[in-house]
Amino acid sequence: MKGQDNRKFAIYSRKSKFTGKGESIENQIDLCRQHIKLHNTNVIERDILIFEDEGFSGGNINCPQFQAMMKQVRENQIQAVICYRLDRISRNVGDFAKLKDEFDYYNVEFTSIRDDFDTASPSGRAMMMVSVFAQLERETTAERIRDNMHELAKSGRWLGGITPTGYKSMQITGSVTVDGKERKSYKLELINQEAEIVKIIFSKFLETNSLTKTDTYLLQNNITTKNRKYFTRFSIRSILQNPVYMIADQNAWEYFVSLGVEIYSEESEFDGKHGIMAYNKTIQKSGKSNQMRDMDEWIVAVGKHKGLIAGADWVKVQELLSQNRSKSYRKPKSNVALLSGLLYCGNCGSFMRPKLSQRTNAQGEKIYSYLCETKERSRCKLCNSKNRNGNELDKMICEQIKLISDDSSDFIRNLESVQRKLEGNREEYDQQLNALKRNCRRTNSKLSIWWISLQRRRTHRHLIISLSRLTPSIRKTRKSRTGLVN
Repeated sequence: MKGQDNRKFAIYSRKSKFTGKGESIENQIDLCRQHIKLHNTNVIERDILIFEDEGFSGGNINCPQFQAMMKQVRENQIQAVICYRLDRISRNVGDFAKLKDEFDYYNVEFTSIRDDFDTASPSGRAMMMVSVFAQLERETTAERIRDNMHELAKSGRWLGGITPTGYKSMQITGSVTVDGKERKSYKLELINQEAEIVKIIFSKFLETNSLTKTDTYLLQNNITTKNRKYFTRFSIRSILQNPVYMIADQNAWEYFVSLGVEIYSEESEFDGKHGIMAYNKTIQKSGKSNQMRDMDEWIVAVGKHKGLIAGADWVKVQELLSQNRSKSYRKPKSNVALLSGLLYCGNCGSFMRPKLSQRTNAQGEKIYSYLCETKERSRCKLCNSKNRNGNELDKMICEQIKLISDDSSDFIRNLESVQRKLEGNREEYDQQLNALKRNCRRTNSKLSIWWISLQRRRTHRHLIISLSRLTPSIRKTRKSRTGLVN
């Protein structure tokens, strides 16, 4: 366990139910505590966190205190998890494999003081088997991915996705086979207008050695992205770090060789014309932002596209960025400003951030102001709104909040006014609804009368028709009776 690590130690204990057999939860915790102090002499009691689950089965890891512990693991607050036996965590082999991966990801050590991963015990053998198979699966997957990257590097093709500023994606003849599947081949083609912007960004950064000054220059000269939005310091840094702009020349070759990068092109292919394609450059996890891998994990090849920035200049930019990383602006984790993150400029709509000073007012409070981010970045070129006194503005907000509970406050009066309007509108709507209902009843009544009348007319008509049909028969009967009489 790492002595310099300031994170806590976590003891996890579980027992299905109280039976009087085996080690109690208290005994498990005491043994784990002794183990921690034995191997870490500088540990004090407050560095140890206890998580207990009693009355829960070891069939899975869905126990409340275990999940609470894992929450702190994911928040990077735990450096080691100690348990009495492996089966105190779970008896599910699949759960162990997932947990080991997660502990490795967050750099958390795991110790079972009774098993100690000894293959002489059944649980130890199970744990070792899980570890071996999990590691084998990871290595197999990584090897397959790397083989695919090698196939892609042979062609120097563009993998797809959002194209970098200065280029567009174009399909080329031929295809590449990856995992036994044929895929279409694409390359990057220059967009001259955007390419000039990329050159300006590199040129200004080399001139000023400052992301902030480069950002200010772009703002003041109204230089925007392909989506007509202003560049941010983050997007500028991404462009400066992207090897796709680097011309594959002798300086580029020597730079990658010196860093131990795997180069999948011959030195002769670094012709001083084409650009660089870097594969296996980022770690991509679902639901998380991509992370840059160390450069020695990259697979570099000469691409089919034209490079923009000389190898020596690109290398110089990386050196400057590395030097400036310690001086870069970091948003403060805590701030006395009440409206931090809530205030926007009334002039341009940009976010207004608090700016602390070293001075204090009569009450001993640090003096701070709210300033427009666009104003600051453009050096008043795109916005000239005044800075707002943060102490006074926050004080006014607090006073207004205090008055909310007062029956005579403007806030309460406004609420009552809105309520009256709503109630007034409700009465009006109710009246209109009742009127419509009355009209509907009248209409239904008229329709009923018309229907009855129509039915009567139809009945009368049928009666007339029937009588008209009977008339010849009556006449014939009368005539026959008259003949008999004669």
